[in-house]
Amino acid sequence: MIRVTLLGTGASAGVPMIGGADGSGDWGACDPAEPRNRRSRTSIAISHDDGTLLVDTGPELRQQLLACRVRQVDAVVFTHAHADHISGLDDIRILNRIAGRPLAAFATAETLADLARRFDYAFRPWQPPGFFRPVLEARPVLPGETIRAAGLEVRLFQQDHGMTTSLGLRVGGFGYSTDAVGLDEAAFAALAGVDTWVVGCFQRAPHRTHAWLARVLEWAARVGARRTVLTHMGADLDYGWLTRTLPDGMTAGYDGQVLEIQSSTKAEAG
Repeated sequence: MIRVTLLGTGASAGVPMIGGADGSGDWGACDPAEPRNRRSRTSIAISHDDGTLLVDTGPELRQQLLACRVRQVDAVVFTHAHADHISGLDDIRILNRIAGRPLAAFATAETLADLARRFDYAFRPWQPPGFFRPVLEARPVLPGETIRAAGLEVRLFQQDHGMTTSLGLRVGGFGYSTDAVGLDEAAFAALAGVDTWVVGCFQRAPHRTHAWLARVLEWAARVGARRTVLTHMGADLDYGWLTRTLPDGMTAGYDGQVLEIQSSTKAEAG
């Protein structure tokens, strides 16, 4: 059994966005009275008996880990280097202290190079004792690889993110595809037979870098997961409206939601 916690389910601006008539927030089409419309930036934690894998370090990482009671992280996968997926990286230093060691950071060579330019101090060798800064050990990966991270076998695949690419992943019966506007045949092959698929869905209208609702519906029909859960949602997608609109087997995710998935693909910690 693996447990996937949706730490955040919002797009790059979050919901509500900064602004609004009185400065308290721009909710767009989302009902402020529905707590599941309050969305921090997208990230997940995948946990099992032997560890926890963090996927991305968004700007609200500290608040997310506290709210979801994620005490320890054993490794990190970065899907890509956009700010809403990496800018909470400095909080890794506390996770280093809890684990008592540097943490492996899995990403493509391009993403790792970008991270090292922006957070160079996090990739310097550890000088014990203690952690006054985050300490990550770069682990370059390629799409199509299966890696071992935090005691899990993680299959990686490439996704079209418009002007760049991102990594999708599969762990046992769980698939994850945030920040994608296109999926190729290799991606669909990697997702074949998943029980639960968490997929980014930015808005109702087409977008050049993120999947929109009609496209996600087409993808979901092809993937055929028992359960499809939307994430990376903007202020255009109200939780209540989605609940009334989405077909059976598809739901809107929300911050703090926990999904349990049967999995038998454990491995030694990476």
